[in-house]
Amino acid sequence: MDLSGMRDTGSELTHYEGTEKLLEIWFEPSGKSDIPDKVTHDLKAIPRERLVELLGLVHCEIVSEKCRDDLHAYVLSESSMFLSTKRFILKTCGTTTLLNAIEPIMKLAKEFCDFVVKDLFYSRKNFFRPELQQVPHQSFASEVQYLDTLFDNGAAYMLGRINGDCWYLYTLDNTNQNQPDQTLEILMTNLDPKVMKHFENTTGRNGKDVTKESGIADLLPDCQIDEFLFEPCGYSMNGLLPKDGYVTIHITPEEKYSYVSFETNIEMKDYSEFVKKVLTVFNPGKVVMTLFASKTAKCGTSRKALREVFMDTYRRHDRQFSEFQCYDLTFATYIRDDIV
Repeated sequence: MDLSGMRDTGSELTHYEGTEKLLEIWFEPSGKSDIPDKVTHDLKAIPRERLVELLGLVHCEIVSEKCRDDLHAYVLSESSMFLSTKRFILKTCGTTTLLNAIEPIMKLAKEFCDFVVKDLFYSRKNFFRPELQQVPHQSFASEVQYLDTLFDNGAAYMLGRINGDCWYLYTLDNTNQNQPDQTLEILMTNLDPKVMKHFENTTGRNGKDVTKESGIADLLPDCQIDEFLFEPCGYSMNGLLPKDGYVTIHITPEEKYSYVSFETNIEMKDYSEFVKKVLTVFNPGKVVMTLFASKTAKCGTSRKALREVFMDTYRRHDRQFSEFQCYDLTFATYIRDDIV
């Protein structure tokens, strides 16, 4: 996270909202017969300069990128963006205005790919300081109101505790997804200060050093990593996996509002041992976890793919299971045993 502009005249770091807004859109060809010759059914055909313009509306920019034939991955000043053939992912933190990206990316997908929206997911954890967000992000109700102006089949949900950690989701109520797909997201707060020391930008260290020293490099050793260490602190990484798979990690290390997000669409039959590895690296005090799985995902139902093998260290607060038209979702929150 770019914290360079977050210091006031007293050199006190003001609040930085590490909690991200996450947008994932799946596209498909419009099916019209009069397709111009210039159209390519691939989102990666959208020119980079047009993506830069789109990010300007969200108030973030590209700081690093790694591209290959099946996936383009961008580290942003506030989190990440991914483009595969038919999937667009944008994840932004701070006071970015992520929803400003939806109409522009739909227009770009139509112009360069003759694509229309097939499915959409917008989600986020509750903010630490929602009053600092820009319109319409100050409340989920406002976000839903805006999204409903764009989609006539939207469905909004809240999971978790109203007076505690909760997670919001807006998706489309359709039956138009039949390919294997899964997304694991682990949102961590109350981080161990000793672990967070890794992500301070001290003299002579760079992103690659931090990736290795922190243990992040060992989580998925076969992925191609693109990392960035911010000034004066903060860390982001994108990892490219086979078959347009990805992993992305974002870290706000400041003690008063420390936050780590881990997200991947890697295929596994059972995610439990892998989750344990992630929690071991970061040692969070509190965890919000979600696993989406389509009906044809390798893991089958998300409920069976998240066994609680880490319960010797964490106690569960909540666990909820939801079934949508094409996906099921397991949501859970945990607190480390030594946290009151």
